[in-house]
This record gives sequence, structure tokens and C-alpha cells, in this order.
Amino acid sequence: MKIVSARFAGSSTRTDRKPSPALPEFAFIGRSNVGKSSLINMLAGNHKLAMTSSTPGKTKLVNHFLINDRWYLVDLPGYGYAKLSQKGRDELRTIVRDYVFNSAEMQILFVLIDARHDIGAADWDFLCDLGENGIPFAIIFTKCDKLGPVALENQIARDRERLLESWEELPPCFLSSAETGKGKEEILSFIESILSAT
Repeated sequence: MKIVSARFAGSSTRTDRKPSPALPEFAFIGRSNVGKSSLINMLAGNHKLAMTSSTPGKTKLVNHFLINDRWYLVDLPGYGYAKLSQKGRDELRTIVRDYVFNSAEMQILFVLIDARHDIGAADWDFLCDLGENGIPFAIIFTKCDKLGPVALENQIARDRERLLESWEELPPCFLSSAETGKGKEEILSFIESILSAT
């Protein structure tokens, strides 16, 4: 798939206030500072599409970007913000859960995990919540350029083993780097295959 147009379509905090028209949605989420906005910009070929920041927790709304006038790329608030108040964390959790569990147009949720580290507790809890509720998801390991080939292979192998402790079958997994463009073709081809089947 080639992205020829990508534009901001609107923000919301509730599924009943999403942009129209209703189109297939592919959502992205992850812990703070996992590189979500950078990955979105890399996929879209527009480094200014999603707001990037060195300060965690900048995404506070559900942001829709219209891609090729065919589907939405959805940037969700992340999870695991240690510096937010409990009230702030609860508000973001409510926004995320409303979208993930109530958006009829969401085709799949891409969960971003930093390839440099073992799957963290916040990631694990979120993945288990998705599994228990039958939410379709895929995993994108980010920042793969930050590890050498052998270290990356070993880290991904450990993460896969951990996942197989709870899942009989692994979800779709992708390796990515916003710096090098790694994973762009594979992720967009995966989205195209889902669009073709709908």
C-alpha cells in the first residue's frame, strides 16, 4: 500500500463523537515514550502528522487521521503515565477503554512495545485485558534500530516466549524503526490485507 494522502480529521473523547464518515479504523497505542507518534508519522510519510514530544503523555485525545480517503489511522492516548495524577490516569483509561471496546469501526489495535526491554507490567496488563475481552490486536516492537541484530533477535525471542505463556498462538508481530523505516511496508501491507477482506 502507498499512502498518497493523510490529514487530520478530528479529535474526540467518546466514540459517539468520532469524525464522520464512518470508515475502517486502525488504532495505535502504547506506553508513554514508546515512539507512537514517530511511528505514525513514518507510516504516513509525513513527519508533522502526529505530534511528537520528548515529554510523555502529550496525547490526551483520540485523534483520527484520514488516510487515502479510505480509512482512519487512530492515535490513542497511551498508558503507564507515572507522572500523572490518579485522576488523570483514570480519565485517560476511560477514554481509551471507551474507544477500544465500543468503536465498531476499529479493525485491529496495534500495541506498541519498546524492543529494547522486556514486556513491562503495564504492557502485560493491557494485553491481557485485550485478550480476555476478545479485542483483535497486533504487536509492533518499536525502536529496533537501537539494538544490534543479535541483541534484537534475543530480546524478541524472550518476548515471544513470554507471550506464549498466556496465548496458544502469537498475535501478528512486527519489528519497526521510525528512524530507518523498518517495518513500514509490512505494517501497511497487513492493513491493506484487512481492508481487502472487509
